[in-house]
Amino acid sequence: MLHFPPVNLATIIDPHPDEAVALISRGRPTTYGDLREQTAALRAGLVGLGLEPGDRVGILCANNWYFVASYLAVLGAGLVAVPLNPLSPAPELEPELAAIGARAVVVGPSGRQSFAKIDRSRVPTVEHVIAASAEDVDGAVTFDELLTSAPVPVVEREPDDLAVLIFTSGVSGSPKAAMLSHGNLLANLDQVNASEARRQSPGDVTLGVLPLFHIFGLNVALGLSLHAGSTLLLVERFDPTSAVEAIVRHKVTVIAGAPAMWSAFASLPDAGASVFQTVRVATSGAARLSTEVAERMRSRFGVSVAEGYGLTEASPVVTTSTGVELRSGSIGAPVPGVRLRLVDADGSDVLVGDAGEIWVQGPNVFQGYWNDPEATRTALTDGWLRTGDIAVVDDDGYLYLVDRAKDLIIVSGFNVFPAEVEAVLMEHPSIDRCAVVGVPHPHTGEAVKAYVVTAPGRSIDEDDVIAFAQDRLARYKCPDKVMFVDDLPEGMAGKVLRRALR
Repeated sequence: MLHFPPVNLATIIDPHPDEAVALISRGRPTTYGDLREQTAALRAGLVGLGLEPGDRVGILCANNWYFVASYLAVLGAGLVAVPLNPLSPAPELEPELAAIGARAVVVGPSGRQSFAKIDRSRVPTVEHVIAASAEDVDGAVTFDELLTSAPVPVVEREPDDLAVLIFTSGVSGSPKAAMLSHGNLLANLDQVNASEARRQSPGDVTLGVLPLFHIFGLNVALGLSLHAGSTLLLVERFDPTSAVEAIVRHKVTVIAGAPAMWSAFASLPDAGASVFQTVRVATSGAARLSTEVAERMRSRFGVSVAEGYGLTEASPVVTTSTGVELRSGSIGAPVPGVRLRLVDADGSDVLVGDAGEIWVQGPNVFQGYWNDPEATRTALTDGWLRTGDIAVVDDDGYLYLVDRAKDLIIVSGFNVFPAEVEAVLMEHPSIDRCAVVGVPHPHTGEAVKAYVVTAPGRSIDEDDVIAFAQDRLARYKCPDKVMFVDDLPEGMAGKVLRRALR
């Protein structure tokens, strides 16, 4: 039997010089030496609370030092990190924390308002709350208190040991927690770094605008930067004008983002042609990049944005255009170490030029969904991850996304499953029936559109529906537009035909 040496993703910060800057958060730099000391103390503090390897810890922080230090400390203690959207409303956070049986929650400044509205009786497993200050959460332990702990060593983990749970709509069904191991995440870092053109160096500065609770930001922005010993410039709230100013001031060299970010940059009215002159790597993922946006970035700023493809269940990178010839509309070719098939409905490989579902195999493919063996069986077939995405490949091995085999909506790179939104809307007493679809949007790729049948004798308007959703769902999941209809199109089995609505 093969035996792999113990690993821990948290040790990616260990090899780098003490004086090198690891993070810039809220204008303040943190060196690798300081980050190691801080995470060692926080790690010890978590152990001192009685948390044991395998325990789940929710992280409710924005893109700042609180997130990074917590994430590394949680992993280093052998615990399982569960990044959550700090702006999600309590009705969304409660079932997530309950589903994974979190024993502790880290609450940063941006997450305190959402956490304050949580009904703690609905998350009875949570025993400890770690907050930025005692005023943020009653009875919480503060970061300052944990930072006084005497350091303890990193807990050794096996490659298949669980490191992170990321909530995703998955390849089918409602949101569920994807299980990513230390080995999965480290493998994808190595796979991306295998490309000399994509590989980061200690002199790089990465724009950390992708949300760290999303796998793209977590392992592509944060993971790759810390793995390389480069500097991550953390951005808590994206504003294109402020972001461009930061890119110039800090001489940013690497930018990874979703199409919505590139669209915002390309549309800036007063940005000079030289503002991106230090950028050597520009990548887009999480949703399809408009060819018009890519061309505007190239013609206005001389920036060639390389499109890639990935998903949470693959840690996340599957293909990249970095380091190869850029072809309009292509998501590139598989990264080293990833095997990829395009498969028809019968499970057979399709011919070159024919459309097929993308199947992925490699050490970066996840372990399955937390406490959901049925969904895991649906996603994994003989070690292959069935993505639900449809693509074609040309004679040179370049892939092009065609469609999705599922009804998933992708808003600014975030997965939105219609059934989840529909279930929330159906809680409104004035809604009799509803259906949700994705529609094209110039900035976010897609937007959520709801079709609503009003309950007999009741009255409701568009603003009421949107406000109702915003109180219960993350903003990106909420409908931007509501259409009131007399009926919804159905198939023979009575299932709503979303394709007819689209």
